[in-house]
Amino acid sequence: MGQPTHARKPREAQDWWRDAVIYQVYVRSFADGDGDGTGDLAGVRARLPYLAELGVDALWFTPWYVSPMKDGGYDVADYRAIDPAFGTLAEAEKLIAEAHGLGIRTIVDIVPNHVSDQHPWFRAALKGGPERDLFHFRTGRGALPPNDWRSQFGGPAWTRLPDGTWYLHLFAPEQPDLDWAHPAVRREHEDILRFWFDRGVAGVRIDSAALLAKDPRLPDFTEGRDPHPYVDRDELHDIYRSWRAIADEYGGIFVGEVWLPDTERFARYLRPDELHTAFNFSFMTCPWDAARLRTAIDETLAEHAPVGAPATWVLCNHDVTRTVTRYGRADTGFDFATKAFGTPTDLALGTRRARAAALLSLALPGAVYVYQGEELGLPEADIPLDRVQDPMHARSGGTDPGRDGCRVPLPWAADAPHAGFGSRAEPWLPQPVDWAAYAADRQAADPTSMLALYRRAIALRPVLAGGPLTWLPAPDGVLAFTRAPGVTCVVNLADTPADLPAHTELLVASDSLDTDGRLPKDTAVWLRA
Repeated sequence: MGQPTHARKPREAQDWWRDAVIYQVYVRSFADGDGDGTGDLAGVRARLPYLAELGVDALWFTPWYVSPMKDGGYDVADYRAIDPAFGTLAEAEKLIAEAHGLGIRTIVDIVPNHVSDQHPWFRAALKGGPERDLFHFRTGRGALPPNDWRSQFGGPAWTRLPDGTWYLHLFAPEQPDLDWAHPAVRREHEDILRFWFDRGVAGVRIDSAALLAKDPRLPDFTEGRDPHPYVDRDELHDIYRSWRAIADEYGGIFVGEVWLPDTERFARYLRPDELHTAFNFSFMTCPWDAARLRTAIDETLAEHAPVGAPATWVLCNHDVTRTVTRYGRADTGFDFATKAFGTPTDLALGTRRARAAALLSLALPGAVYVYQGEELGLPEADIPLDRVQDPMHARSGGTDPGRDGCRVPLPWAADAPHAGFGSRAEPWLPQPVDWAAYAADRQAADPTSMLALYRRAIALRPVLAGGPLTWLPAPDGVLAFTRAPGVTCVVNLADTPADLPAHTELLVASDSLDTDGRLPKDTAVWLRA
């Protein structure tokens, strides 16, 4: 892997985020610096040269705060401290500075909808203190909850306490929802933003960004009724306008996790005085189908254009089935509702498609997010039932495999214990027996590897020059477009090889051309005219 030949300096332009390549770090599974089986900040710091050589512009860290880990760190007990399993606040500050020295910015994760049930506020609320007003406590309807809302993880969104009252949690019972109508909740989160901007972070990713505000009446849910009682309520925009003012003081940026089918309402979050970007889930969940991918791309660009915001392109993340596995299945789309154990997968086919998808996503206008291990072509892992930790599995009654399969610790060194993730203890989630075959050190020495493909494509990305996307005529099943004069991306999803347009240089290819110089099925190229 080696040291980069030189440290890149962060782009000083205020709009660096518009076309950045941002790498998602799930700290618990990235690299184990102290050998205890859990990834940590020491492990990340040791691997910064690898990330610099990969060529990414920024790192997005999933929550690294103090947490009981009932939902992988998205149950936060203290936003101003690093969980001891990961390190210390001083070490986080060193990591932010060291990454910046290598030309890499840092984005932290904020979870404003809820906190951990171990958070001081909620513990005080359980004792009957005034902190109860910071949450949604209600009396029930006899033996029934206050309303019929369902948890995102399955089951009711309410838990009853011994005193007979109920509290709201749109996720797990260990994640009580905050009441964003209370000014103390707003003040606290504004202070948290300043705390991390003061420590040099470049941006903040906002978890479940459309869920914070609730109808104060807490009515039953009625399908199709507008406004929704807890999704995409108008009150949210005032919250994010106040946050934007803080970010602008520091030159920071926001990226929101906003799952909304209504493209016009989605775009409202990206107005110039609100969030800078939001994740594009229509592309991520789209099947491997040329027409549907083109539609997803066109609709994404169209919904961002009126507000002047850049699109984001994501193939998978810490919640979603890994790309190699998903693209190797009969149903290549993604839907939480259809996840199931034992789904047949052709990994060779999935890998071929994932390589092509990498070149497609990196060629599109906007920012690209790469989830750790995607650059290694990692598949979804099968987790033994007695090792599954994700609450989605338990709350589904055991039918949902959960999300642990995409969170397995990374393989770094093929011949080291636990594939180089950590030297002593077994990783917190078991690695598959063949994980060494995906190890970063082995791939770094192989010019045909997935890692080599990502490195080359990211290094070449500046040739696209930030230009707009212009579609070119192409046969059915083939996507072809330009981003800059003389540079073309072609992706063949048809059943037969495709002729390439005239060109002087093949810049990068996801796989070899056929013997006649044509583009085989499930292959992508970047060409210079």
